[in-house]
Formats: sequence, C-alpha cells, structure tokens
Amino acid sequence: MKTLKFLFVFALVLVVFPASVFAHGDCLSGKEYAAYKKANKKHVILDVRSAKDYAKMHVMKAVNIHHMSLYLEPQLDGMLKPAAELASIFGKKGIGKDTKVVIYDDGSSKYSTRVYWILKYLGATEVKILHKNMTQWKMARIPLTRSASPVKKVVFTPEVNKAIFATTDDVKAALKNPNAVVIDTRPVEEFTGTSEKSKGHFPGAINIVYTDVLKSKMGFFKAKAGVEALMQKHGVTKDKEVILYCNTGIFAAITYFTLKNHLGYKNVKVYDGSYKEWVAKNNPLKK
Repeated sequence: MKTLKFLFVFALVLVVFPASVFAHGDCLSGKEYAAYKKANKKHVILDVRSAKDYAKMHVMKAVNIHHMSLYLEPQLDGMLKPAAELASIFGKKGIGKDTKVVIYDDGSSKYSTRVYWILKYLGATEVKILHKNMTQWKMARIPLTRSASPVKKVVFTPEVNKAIFATTDDVKAALKNPNAVVIDTRPVEEFTGTSEKSKGHFPGAINIVYTDVLKSKMGFFKAKAGVEALMQKHGVTKDKEVILYCNTGIFAAITYFTLKNHLGYKNVKVYDGSYKEWVAKNNPLKK
C-alpha cells in the first residue's frame, strides 16, 4: 500500500513538474514556464526591457525594471550601482532576496542573463530566465497585456556574492595564473582591435565570442555537448578559475550563464568594469 502511495505521489510530481522543467536548470522555455507558474504562484515575472517596450505588451503580472537603470552613469557605462542601491530598486518592484524570480528580455538573452547575474551577485536564492519566443509563448498560452501590474514593495537585504564578481586586480592576477583563464567574449574584430570600438584585448586573454554559445542571434542556447566541445577546444576546463569580460559586462553574462547553468562550472566570474574600466585605468592592451 505504501509503495502504491509513493508511486502515486511520484507520478503527481512528474505531472506538476515535467522533466523538461529540470532539464535546462535556470533556463525556461514557454512550456516550462507555464508549468513553473502553476507550481510557484508567488513568483515574480520580471521584464527587463525599456519602459516603452513594456508598455506596448508584456507578460501578464510582469513588473518592469529596465536593465539600464541598474548601471552607474555617467562615470563608466555599464558598471553596477552600489549593492544597497540595486537592492532598493528590486525591492520597490516586489523582489526580495528569497523571492522566486523569472526574467525575460527582448529575446536576445543578453539582458536577462545580465540581470540574472546581478541578482545572483546580490545573493538572490532562486532566479531563472524565460526565453522570449512568441511562438512558444502562444503555444503555452502565456497571457500578455498592456496594463501595468500592481506592485507590493518588499525589503531586499543583499548578501553580496563576491565569488562571481571580478575586479581589475582579480583580472591582473588571473592573467598571470596558469590555473586561470580570462575570456574576452566580444566579437573578433573588437578582440583584435580592428574595430572602431576597441584598441585590442587584455594581454593573455583568449577570445570566445558570446554568440558561439548560442544557436542563433535570437538567444537560443546551444546544447551542452556543443558548448563543452567549444570550451575544450580553448582549454577552458572546470578546474580553472574563469573570468569573463566584454565591453560593459553584458555579453559576458551570456557566457557566464552558460558555463554555470549548462556545464556546471563552479569558479566563474564576470569582470563588471570590463574593457571600459580596464582602458579608463590605463591598463595595457594587445592587438
């Protein structure tokens, strides 16, 4: 009798939490989000696009925080505001440290993964991203609306996770460490300094373009095997410290999400200041 009861409960769990929900870690498809939403009534769905885009159409009950509002201006474009200020911004939108959060952006995965990393840096305990794919959303019957959602403010008490945040000094140390690798995730022309946007890369860094971990420019992630092969090709292994950078930390967040989520790398950091801070501090570059 106990065995039958256990099998019934287990079957019920599989119905409520399909295997596909767990298959991709913190990355949800439209179908997976529909299941997640039913099982987690009190989660917050977060739209990180501009207020203008949010007003045109958004997921029902979504709150809006434009990712650009989280950065310092005009000191260094893309660098994070202080942790307390960031926590206040999230708290005003009903997001606390232990709130279950699902983030989506314009479908590129650039901004959802960036805000994912920011929340993880602040100590958020459960954060996921929802890929914006309108075909999937329609099939999963995810409701959309133009109406703004009511927000109940909460207190977000940050517990800063320094283990995923790299400083300029951390980068310099990693470049000298044979057990560490610094990855420039920008396009090749920026890495080589043949673009107007860049004069080169950090001496000793390697180039793995952020789009190489995606199936397409539409933000779909490659399968685990494909990303593993890519990292092995460049000698990036789980036993090494990995520091990622780009121009302002946005592209790097995509690769961070992939390494942590799909490959299970433990020691991965994003250099928040990235190229812009490195150059502002008059550090050397190589073409």
